[in-house]
Amino acid sequence: MPKSHFQQIKVGAKGARSGSLKTRRGVVDTPFFMPVATRGAVKGLEPSQVAATGAQVLLANTYHLHLSPGEKVIKKLGGLHQFTGWRGAMLTDSGGFQVFSLSKVREITEDGVTFKDPKSGDTIFISPERSMQIQLELGADIIMAFDDLTGLDATARVRTEEAVKRTHRWLVRSITEFKKLTKNNASPPLLFGIVQGGLDKKLRAKSLEFVQSQAVDGVAIGGLSVGESRSEMHSMLKFLAPLYDSSRARYLMGVGDPIDVRYAIESGIDMMDCVMPTRNARHGSVWVTDTKRLNLNNAKFASDPKPIDKNCDCHTCVTGYSRAYMRQLYRSENPLAGSLASIHNLRYLARTTEEYR
Repeated sequence: MPKSHFQQIKVGAKGARSGSLKTRRGVVDTPFFMPVATRGAVKGLEPSQVAATGAQVLLANTYHLHLSPGEKVIKKLGGLHQFTGWRGAMLTDSGGFQVFSLSKVREITEDGVTFKDPKSGDTIFISPERSMQIQLELGADIIMAFDDLTGLDATARVRTEEAVKRTHRWLVRSITEFKKLTKNNASPPLLFGIVQGGLDKKLRAKSLEFVQSQAVDGVAIGGLSVGESRSEMHSMLKFLAPLYDSSRARYLMGVGDPIDVRYAIESGIDMMDCVMPTRNARHGSVWVTDTKRLNLNNAKFASDPKPIDKNCDCHTCVTGYSRAYMRQLYRSENPLAGSLASIHNLRYLARTTEEYR
């Protein structure tokens, strides 16, 4: 097991824990939420605006950055941080999510996954080794092992056990390649392994045990928030909670609804990511409580002078942009609407995680 980069500071009454994760870009307070910068940028926001919401780490997408502009271009331009202007830590996924999301245009073999780019028609091959090579060239501070992610429909569930076993084999290959490529690196990124198993608790427990037996710096829970019910997700998080190794960071992938964020933190999760806060914002949906969202496109806000939330400390609300003004921006298709609403939603989730520190 590698030297622990996670330090647990305290465990709250509800099972939430706070701590710190040491990355080569500095120490990050946990728990935290990561905004998604798929192609290196959070849509509609400058890095300084994202940082002002309280975000500490950004997530970028290995598959999409590999397609364009390519990891070699980004490396030549100084790596992800120089390329994007983000000065905090960055995490890159492995490309494993595209095994699920692009299931109609990919072919899985033991060697890796061959994708056909829907836009260009180009063929792209990603293996555990190739994923490590791409992520290291991109220059991320936290990188993910390549995994085989299945969905929850009847066809996908048939191969859940097969996918878990392949994920484990690919984890070993990812670690081997990572060690080879970083053996002379005095400050390598952190490497996380991914737990799979769908909604099968026995498979999940076996997968978690295997991942935690490997030389990884953190443990990620993949394969949730892919179509299951909230109760199914929460049941799995509750089941896994007592099985984690306390010395490593725990990452729940792809979860961003405030209700689920709170439940995850209270089930021992340290970090999460999701496109939800910014995607919803671009369509006018903003949180005012965990269970209440406003649709700023609604006609009832046409003359409403109040900010989105008078109790919110985000730039959008503190500046005093009114709901009426926000509605007008949406009606006129001004991209400023999505930017201002994204700031609010990201701050909402950042503030939620801060409550547990």
